[in-house]
Amino acid sequence: MSVQPLVRVQREDLDLQTEIDRLTNGRHDIGAVVTFSGLCRDEGGTLGALELEHYPGMAEAEIGRIANLAIERFELLGLTAIHRYGKIAPGENIVLVIAAAPHRQAAFDGANFVMDFLKTSAPFWKKEHGKDGAEGGWVSAKDADDAARAKWAEDK
Repeated sequence: MSVQPLVRVQREDLDLQTEIDRLTNGRHDIGAVVTFSGLCRDEGGTLGALELEHYPGMAEAEIGRIANLAIERFELLGLTAIHRYGKIAPGENIVLVIAAAPHRQAAFDGANFVMDFLKTSAPFWKKEHGKDGAEGGWVSAKDADDAARAKWAEDK
């Protein structure tokens, strides 16, 4: 059976339990489900919102490419990757990755792999908006994200 990832880029919020149920419904071959839910931080009380922009079509294609790599590499039985765009307030969901596998390590590795590649490869841009209403700058890429992604080349 060929595993097809579920990939969505959406403005609206998401529900973790609904997405887990959608992925695992009626499946008895899944032994592990690992979820990663990324939330918007308030940056010490200074952030009013994080604005995420994306390149429509290209973002979904790149997330799909990353998801398929994870499915193949870790022999996943299912994978969901949902990324939001628009203005997101502190405490709200930004991204959700769910990896399902026969055993826990593959599920953990699959979810971690997807997140490390999403942070560096998917065409999203972040802009900060201060709690005081001031528009901040675009958030720069972090060297730590590149280092996290690079470790997967070493792990092969």
